[in-house]
Formats: sequence, C-alpha cells, structure tokens
Amino acid sequence: GICIIATIAFIFRFKQGLTPSPLRIIFMLLSVLLVILAFFKVDAFAPGRTPSWHFKVHGRKNLLVCQFASALYEKSEPSTGVLKDGVGDIVERFDTFILDMWGVMHDGSRPYKGVLDVVKRLREQDKKLIILSNSSKRKENSIKMLKKLGFDPDDFDDIITSGEVAYQMLSGELDLWNVLKNGKSGVSNKKVFVFGSGDDDGVYCESCGWKLASIEEANLIIARGTFTINDGSAVVNKEENAELYESELETKLHQAALRRVPMLVTNPDKVRPDVGRPPMPGKIGDRYEEILRESSSSIDCKALVKRVGKPFTDVYDIALRNVMDRNRVCMVGDALETDIVGAAASGISSVWILLDGVYGPDLKGDEGNLIASAQRITAEFNEKTGTYAGDQRVSPDIILHHFRW
Repeated sequence: GICIIATIAFIFRFKQGLTPSPLRIIFMLLSVLLVILAFFKVDAFAPGRTPSWHFKVHGRKNLLVCQFASALYEKSEPSTGVLKDGVGDIVERFDTFILDMWGVMHDGSRPYKGVLDVVKRLREQDKKLIILSNSSKRKENSIKMLKKLGFDPDDFDDIITSGEVAYQMLSGELDLWNVLKNGKSGVSNKKVFVFGSGDDDGVYCESCGWKLASIEEANLIIARGTFTINDGSAVVNKEENAELYESELETKLHQAALRRVPMLVTNPDKVRPDVGRPPMPGKIGDRYEEILRESSSSIDCKALVKRVGKPFTDVYDIALRNVMDRNRVCMVGDALETDIVGAAASGISSVWILLDGVYGPDLKGDEGNLIASAQRITAEFNEKTGTYAGDQRVSPDIILHHFRW
C-alpha cells in the first residue's frame, strides 16, 4: 500500500513538471517493481528445485527462468524445509500424495503408528494416493504386503514398483531403454545374468521371455537384489557364504565390463532402511560403473547402466500420467537420494519423513531439535559426491516427524 501511494505521488509530481532527484527516481522504480511483484505473487528459490520466477496471473501460471536468480541460488545453501506437525497441516495444499512404502508406511514387518489412520483420512477427503516403491518385485507382491500389514489395497489409486516397471520393459510392454529393443541397437538373444534376491529370480526373468545364463553368454545383467548370484546353473548365496559372494560379485562385474554387458538395476536404492543399512542393488550399479570407467575412460556408463525407480523421472511420469497439475502433488518419502531428489527432478513438492525410515536410527534422542538435525543431514548429503543428485543441492519442501495426521 505504501509503495502504491509513493508511486502515485511521484506520478503527480511529474505531471506538475517537477523533476525528482535521482535518489527519488530510484525509489520510485523500486516501488513500481515491488507493486508488480506483489501483484504477480512471485515465488522464487523454491526449496529443492531449480531456481525460477513463478508468475501467477488470474489463476494461470507461466514460467520465466531468471538467470540472475539462478546464479545467486547456486552460491547459497537451500533452506531445509518447513517443519509441520502432521499431514493435517498440509492436506489442503495437495490433491495427490505419492507414497514411498518402506520407511514411510511400514518398517518391513509392521505399519508405523498412525499410518493406517492417515490413509483413511486422506481417502475421506478424496485425495489421490499413489504408491511408488523401489521394490524390485512385481506389483502383486506389494499388494500382498499391504494386506498383510492391514492396509486395503483399494485405498490406493495406483501401486507402482520398480520391479513391475522393469518387468514390463523386459517383456516389451514399455519402451524406456534402447538396449532392450530387438535388432541392431538392442538385444535380440534374450539371455540374462542375475544378481538377485533369492526370491523367484528365475520366475521373474523367464516369465517375461528371458533365459538365465552365465556371464560369458549373457547379453544383459539384472541387478534386483544383493543376496544371490544366479547364472541358471548355480546359485551363490551371501547368507551361506558371504566371502564367496563378495568375491564372485567382483569377478562377475569385471568379466561383464570386459564384454560391455548392459545392466538393468531394478531397485536404485543403495541402502535398506534397516539395522546397519545393508546394501541394495543401487550399490551394484555404482560399482559396475566404477569398473567400466576403470576399463575405459571413453565408455558411456549411463548408456550401459539403466536404473529403474526413484529418483529417475521415468517412474514419476508413469505415476503422474493422469495428473493435470503437478503443483498439487507431493512425494512423501524418507530418503533424500531417491524420494527427495526424485520429487525435485519431477517438479513436484517433497515431504520428508525424518524419524522413521533410513535416518530414524541416527536421530533417536534428537526429536526436540529436529530442524538442526535435518540441516545437518541435508548439508552432509549435499557435500557428498557420486549421489543421484549430481551437482544439484537438494532440500525437502516440508518435514514431518512421522507420516501421521
């Protein structure tokens, strides 16, 4: 209001033929700029997103990238996010909630306190709920898990797993990777070597048209688990002989690198949100890329190693295929490297569940100083190299203690 009054006063002086001083002219221009910004509701430096100016005029949103703002942003640490008491505080902001499973909804054996209730409340408010899991197993496995934990699978508008998306790629139903196309640029002889979970690895591959084979014969590697190594004739099990497993893992990866065998990682997670944070298939993908780079500096690792799941946008695009307004969507997750990075890359808001999931064990006793803990964890993550975030400095938009109302 003051800016508007000041602007009108200066215009009146001009009409009277009075020449304002240079300082007053500068003040007038700043006043006009502030009025414009107030009118257009500028929202700059959205946490965890590429810096941009968002102009909202009469309900329509247009995007103008401001290079100056980007330069300033890159030199600053993104804010950590806003701490809220529960989902009830943010429910009006979003129409669609994309939910991680393990670390948000359950701990692998039981649902977290309050989660069943929050799902019920969101459905009562006609919110769209989509499960997006990095599980390397198929959709029906997640449905069984939901029922076992006391959830009603019908409460969810869609259930998407990395394993299901990868399965559809392997069977030819989804075209997300040129390597899997038949003919010159793809695989015509479907033989696969598997780093598996030990749970239906053979059935998973063979039911979509692939035959298990040795690393010498295979023209594809699938990394879907960190428990077994399976070539169709013999299985090395880590639980039975951990030393042999680790040795064979390194040997097979080096052999595959010599032949430039492409790898499909059906779970990009690098650690499981469990005691000791055991490794996940994403670690195998990272190690394979390291070996490929060591073998040749000119090799295109990204072309040879395809990861299916969060934070990569393929799965978000599938989840959001029927969503018109991404501004009304949030990703609820516990992992910065997959859930939060993926949300930012897909242009949706992120809700970070901090006291459950992957960071929960480290934060016992820190509940009263959660923002400081969140800032520390985020800063440490942003200083790491070799993460899925790349050069992007990430931060969640919203922080919750738990996924509760």
